[in-house]
Amino acid sequence: MLPLDPQADPGRRAWTPCPHCRDSRHCEPCAQQRTCPTHWRYLLANTGSLLHLQCPTCNHVWAHETHFGATRAHWNPR
Repeated sequence: MLPLDPQADPGRRAWTPCPHCRDSRHCEPCAQQRTCPTHWRYLLANTGSLLHLQCPTCNHVWAHETHFGATRAHWNPR
């Protein structure tokens, strides 16, 4: 398991499902796309609409394209 990123700050959060542990899959607020007090993610950084996140449950780090605002054409996470 990865350690918690030094940039992780509970004051900078995002609400998107973790692709690794999927801890929010049986959560009613998450299923209704509401802000959940339990299943938030650390927002480590962002570049336009690309978010860099870390899950506080499993410490998985990933990039998430929101497609909101200034997006990149044909973004490929690999």
